[in-house]
Amino acid sequence: MSLVEELTAQMRLPVIGAPLFILSNPDLVIAQCRAGVIGSFPALNARPADQLPVWLEKITETLAADRAADPEAKIAPFAVNQIVHGSNDRLDQDLKVCADYKVPIMITSLRPPHPAIEVAREYGGKVFHDIISVRHAEKAIEAGVDGLIVVCAGAGGHAGTLSPFALVSEIRRFWDGPLILSGAITRGDHILAAQAMGADFAYMGSRFIASDEANAAPAYKQMVTTSSAKDVVYSNLFTGVHGNYLRGSIENAGMDPDALPESGKDSMTFGSDRDEKKKAWKDIWGAGQGVGNIDAIMPAGQIVDQLDREYRAARKKLVG
Repeated sequence: MSLVEELTAQMRLPVIGAPLFILSNPDLVIAQCRAGVIGSFPALNARPADQLPVWLEKITETLAADRAADPEAKIAPFAVNQIVHGSNDRLDQDLKVCADYKVPIMITSLRPPHPAIEVAREYGGKVFHDIISVRHAEKAIEAGVDGLIVVCAGAGGHAGTLSPFALVSEIRRFWDGPLILSGAITRGDHILAAQAMGADFAYMGSRFIASDEANAAPAYKQMVTTSSAKDVVYSNLFTGVHGNYLRGSIENAGMDPDALPESGKDSMTFGSDRDEKKKAWKDIWGAGQGVGNIDAIMPAGQIVDQLDREYRAARKKLVG
């Protein structure tokens, strides 16, 4: 059985909930997995560092109990995002904790994921790596990743600039492993379109910001439901890496979204240094260009229910 088949056998929909900085937490991950999609969170969201095993204990025990209570239920595995970057002073410790709990999937970002791959191989975990170009994909494959997360134009947070039609097609010329597509995917018919394009899974982050479980300020959730693609600004000012942010939050912070300065790569900080970044930009809110399709705040399980209805309707329309 291929890895894609192994994962989809446990899932209701071919969806991975993207790890949301600050916003993703155990309650959101558990709700996503219970609903039949892979939930995830950044390891750095568990603060201080000794909270990571507490979070993993809650997630693993809860999902194990759910599976034992209903062995036929589609309860998806979960993933933890690791920032592979020199300034992430927690990386080695967080990788060890993930190994202790045998985290099913690690999602790696920013640098070649060799450290995560070495750890995951020891206990049988899988590593999916974020990429925004063919060159990044080739490097990740050389490193030995199990899956590629193709972050295309319009994705929330750190995003690339390439069209999914271009990037997915080029990568599929040399990669037949798991491919996860990210970029303004907010509806069930978008999930089907991602599959038709050659992806195995859709990667959805912004869609779950406006969930009851997400650790987002009420005003943030509300802004997501009232914004559209024109309200998304692409900038590298806030983290040193280009990403998409809500225009209204930038304006509320006293800045002009149309005149933001560029930031050098040396401004990227993670681990303990990221705490200061978080304080500085805590009211700058990320979101993808698909926010115009998000109209209400609801539990994550209901979001998945809606996506499932839309997905099935789209499949039925195509089949006739």
